[in-house]
Amino acid sequence: MAQVSDSEKGKRGSGKRSLKEVPARDWIKLAVVSVLYFLFLVWIRGWWGLLLLPIIFDMYTTHFINWGWWRDLRNETLRSLMSWVDAIVFALVAVYFVNLYLFQNYTIPSSSLEKSLLVGDYLYVSKVAYGPRKPITPLTMPLTNNTLPGGGKSYIEKPHWPYERVKGFGKIRQNDIVVFNYPSGDTIVTNPSYQVMDYYGMVCEIGSSLCRDVNLDSLSLTEQRRVYDFYYKVGRDYILKHPEEFGKIDSRPVDRRENYVKRCVGLPGQTLQIKDGVIYIDGQPEKTPDQAQFNYKVTLLKAIPQELRDELCLSLDDLPERKNRAGEVTVPLTASAASLLVSQTAIAGSVERVPVSDRWLFPLNLNTGWTIDNYGPIYIPQKGATVQLDLSTLPFYERAIKVYEGNDLKVSDSGVIMINGAPADSYTFKMDYYWMMGDNRHNSADSRYWGFVPEDHIVGRPVLIWLSLNKDKGLFHGKIRWNRLFHLVRNYN
Repeated sequence: MAQVSDSEKGKRGSGKRSLKEVPARDWIKLAVVSVLYFLFLVWIRGWWGLLLLPIIFDMYTTHFINWGWWRDLRNETLRSLMSWVDAIVFALVAVYFVNLYLFQNYTIPSSSLEKSLLVGDYLYVSKVAYGPRKPITPLTMPLTNNTLPGGGKSYIEKPHWPYERVKGFGKIRQNDIVVFNYPSGDTIVTNPSYQVMDYYGMVCEIGSSLCRDVNLDSLSLTEQRRVYDFYYKVGRDYILKHPEEFGKIDSRPVDRRENYVKRCVGLPGQTLQIKDGVIYIDGQPEKTPDQAQFNYKVTLLKAIPQELRDELCLSLDDLPERKNRAGEVTVPLTASAASLLVSQTAIAGSVERVPVSDRWLFPLNLNTGWTIDNYGPIYIPQKGATVQLDLSTLPFYERAIKVYEGNDLKVSDSGVIMINGAPADSYTFKMDYYWMMGDNRHNSADSRYWGFVPEDHIVGRPVLIWLSLNKDKGLFHGKIRWNRLFHLVRNYN
């Protein structure tokens, strides 16, 4: 094997040197890097990072630690392999910090925000818009959320750090589109087929289906609570007894829950109500987005041709080919799309907006009689605000008090509310909360189903669509939505 000369070894390695031997350019590099690093620590208030300054000093000056040791290897193949390992490790560390503090890529997987954001849109999500969240579960594999490509958790649950947010450029505003961790995603079943479903709604649905129907209107609030608790117990026991279908029941930390994207229609301290599909904030009606969709019952006289389908923005999920024929169909449409379809008298005989109802709306353990089009009023908690608690108000705030803010909450058989072992008739919130809804109003699993989004679940704000792919089209037949490339994500006010 060929010998490596001292001069060549010096080029490959990073030999020790005294401070007098450090060239001026390396001192300049050290100064620039140290200042930038210190400003970063000031921004994130991460003073533990000062412990790394001696390492940074050594890397640019004395080289006491031989950081490029692999360059001194005589085996060319091994040296080449280690160069790739070095580059990959550096890239993963860089991606980890960029995703954590600056921005993150996100893909729109569902139609809940159509037609504001489309399935197949690839977004840059700004972490600095509202301030990046410091890691809660720091030991995680970069470029993953909660699952490794081959299966299994992509994170280690210990250590688990308390929630803290770095100062950002602003706060969430009314009608901002926001990316956040799914609040009800704290508990899941491990079978992937069921992980897209809300665990709590699924448990209550299973439990109620296995029990005798009860007329809740004739029961007191205490009796209603017992019925819902029984539904939950029956449903959970059923899942535990059928692991072959559901898998095991598991939990996820806040920052490892699934990412959702919705529009923030309610801010902390506001009272929200929905009347006939129109959102009211503190008693005043809000403008419905032009791109908002509702379900319409359409009497088709014949199939909708492809050109008109494209104008109506009807995907194959909205209207499968097997249903695109004469007869009644229900499809999601914007107001302008509905008007366009009404004008096509040779294709559509009638176009009528239809109401949608669902039994398991938030709160799951109170018989409100609300629907997704007629919902509320409901107060959105604000940090420092106090609400009065009794059996009629507790269901709205129980999850926030117990799960999100970590209190021990119990209700005695006689209906007395106990928080951390003491009777309580009020509660003061420690965090701000938000109300999130999709623009596809009749086809969106949102706060109407799982309630408030706590501030520690907020991820960031999408700012740019850098790619958009239509899954219904072929590569050379409209797969890429060119008109959406590098399109700014705009909110409305």
